[in-house]
Amino acid sequence: MTDLVIAMLFGLGLLQLFVDDPLVENIDVNGAERAYVTYADGRKELVGPVAESDDELIATIRAAGARFGLAERRFDNAEPELDLRLPDGSRLSAVMGVTEHPVIDIRRHRLQDHGLEDLMALGMLDQELATFLRAAVRAKRNLLVSGAMNAGKTTLLRALAAEIPPNERIVTIEQALELGLDRQSERHPDCVAMEARLPNIEGVGAIPMAQLVRRSLRMNATRVIVGEVLGDEVIPMLNAMSQGRSGSMATIHADSSAGVFRRIAAYAVQAPERLPLEATNLLVAGAIHFVVHVEVGDAPMAEQQGIGSMPRLRQVASVREVIDAEGAMIISNEVWRPGPDGRARPAAPLRDVTAAALAAAGYDSRRFARGRSW
Repeated sequence: MTDLVIAMLFGLGLLQLFVDDPLVENIDVNGAERAYVTYADGRKELVGPVAESDDELIATIRAAGARFGLAERRFDNAEPELDLRLPDGSRLSAVMGVTEHPVIDIRRHRLQDHGLEDLMALGMLDQELATFLRAAVRAKRNLLVSGAMNAGKTTLLRALAAEIPPNERIVTIEQALELGLDRQSERHPDCVAMEARLPNIEGVGAIPMAQLVRRSLRMNATRVIVGEVLGDEVIPMLNAMSQGRSGSMATIHADSSAGVFRRIAAYAVQAPERLPLEATNLLVAGAIHFVVHVEVGDAPMAEQQGIGSMPRLRQVASVREVIDAEGAMIISNEVWRPGPDGRARPAAPLRDVTAAALAAAGYDSRRFARGRSW
């Protein structure tokens, strides 16, 4: 009863009980009367009312927008969308006015302070690929993590960031805070988290992600990490990656590692710069070294001791090395591609210059090339 009272006063009311449940992964609310909870083992259950009325639910979310985050975020008829990081690191997305009932979606990040070893235990990648990715981070290769929604892109990005030496200065940029690297004081003692800001009630004061990416170039950052590329920030991000911010990272939605280039081109042509495809491809070739693609398998994941389980087997399926650009084409090699079990396996040799850089960071490509077709 005490927990419920505290949740009603300082949290998300009845929703807080599910947010605090370590076995819950996703919470989807379709109005006060109807809510679904997805558990880590894949179960999805319809739970009872989460508020007395839709108005009470809206008031609860509005209060959360005022309390949590770097600045107050409105949630009303004038601003019917809300994206917010909750105190435990969960991501909340809400809409009203465009649906019959307010719709709330909460995604809990059950793995927040983890490394590549933890993802190996979950079956997301094997030792060979972990060694490769660790060397890529330490060799300051620029990485773009791709995948579908809920594929594990942010989880992998955090694990990759865990390989960054603690003496490096990191700046993270997000539409709504989610990565939480700035909270990991032992792993990342010098980390600044920046969050895009919406306009105030007068319609001024907005600071978009693209502006924050440009600002990061003046912050003496060793690496810039963009939580998710969503639009026109792709141009300043690529510029940052190609102008000395080696070892930077980002995530992007795509259906394959090759599909990433189409998505970037689509964002770039919508940006204020209106870059043509050829110019965009030149930027990509000069900025990105590897695309790491994550997919969700069909087989349920068995429970793991100590670090929990995942409802479906998320796994790194492809790693693509960007070679160059030629007109409307990006030249790339899929150096890791899906094996029989869906997980990435070595598939093509690295360029000599890349192999040398990774070798200096602890990866011997010749060791894993033995017995391969090339």
